[in-house]
Amino acid sequence: MFQSEKKSLFRFLVIYLITTMALFIAATTLYYNYEKHRLLDTQRDAIKQDGEALLIQLRKLHQTLPDNIVYPVESSYKSAIFDIDKNYIFGDFRPKNIKFKTPYQIKDNTLYHVKSIEPYYLGTAYLIVQKPINQVPIQKLLKMTLLFLVIAFFIFLILGYFLGRLFTAPMRQSFEKMNQFIQDTTHELNTPISTILTNIELLDTLYDCEGKQERKRIEIASKTLSRLYDDMTYLKLNHEHHRDIRLCNISNLLKERILYFHAMIEAKKIVLETNIDKNISLMIDENDAIRLIDNLISNAIKYNKQKGSLEIVLDENHLSVKDSGIGMKPNDIEKIFKRFERSNKSEGGFGIGMDIVSQIISFYDFKIDIKSKVRMGTKVSITW
Repeated sequence: MFQSEKKSLFRFLVIYLITTMALFIAATTLYYNYEKHRLLDTQRDAIKQDGEALLIQLRKLHQTLPDNIVYPVESSYKSAIFDIDKNYIFGDFRPKNIKFKTPYQIKDNTLYHVKSIEPYYLGTAYLIVQKPINQVPIQKLLKMTLLFLVIAFFIFLILGYFLGRLFTAPMRQSFEKMNQFIQDTTHELNTPISTILTNIELLDTLYDCEGKQERKRIEIASKTLSRLYDDMTYLKLNHEHHRDIRLCNISNLLKERILYFHAMIEAKKIVLETNIDKNISLMIDENDAIRLIDNLISNAIKYNKQKGSLEIVLDENHLSVKDSGIGMKPNDIEKIFKRFERSNKSEGGFGIGMDIVSQIISFYDFKIDIKSKVRMGTKVSITW
């Protein structure tokens, strides 16, 4: 799966899950509140029936008036009676802060039922019944609701993933076609580019004829095409090829690559300064090292000015390439690491060089630091 396809799929899943789950949670919350209210209604009916049964017992006591009146006590609930002035008369508990005009009240997970009595029995005007709320069915309802939400989340996640793959399929097909086109194009370009470069070297070596300036221009153009070919091939294969990581002499490789760009440096009349320590070695794949060095030097030449300066420094801990070119704004520095992004569109290129650099330093856990000022130049430092 391509990186852009992963990003699109991830964004789709995030938006899809947030909106779907938000609606689903809202609907589930309404259902939970409705069912909880229904369960509480059932308990209200039960405590009302308990109050009615107690009221019957109080009526019997009022009618018989035995010598020793015994207040009825039940183990399943507590009760208390009050007079017309709402003064406590008797009971097996003494409620506080009760609203006598509210039939049903809930306080601290306890259900209260207030019943007005007419006519008065034994001077009683109000009967209050207290019963703890049975939390077991409510807890079961809550657990079932949460479990339902979790199951729904995974169902929506799986469904969203397949929908996302379905929606991004055209994008994937377009990328595959584009990559196939790049692969076929680069394959076809390799042979003529190699032939041109080989014959230019032979002309310079075997013949001392006129047109050296023209040959140099052809060489620069051919090497530019060759470098673009190498970059595109690297982008195509960097996730597929096996890296041959071994101890590589970066000092010698850097000198070779500077020599490779010699014609381009001369064409812009750039003053080159190098400070390369001998025998600096790194554990790195040679092709990765070449791509890293080539893109840094190529950018320093491309964005440099005529008769500018180019400074290349290599020591045991870092490689730096500094130019006196057009420079960049601070907010443009982050953009150059994105594929196909360029900070300056007046120069040629496809915006893939610094993306390759970013991939390499990320793979080897190197660090990169870019300091740049507009019309003052840019310095890129790679530290390991």
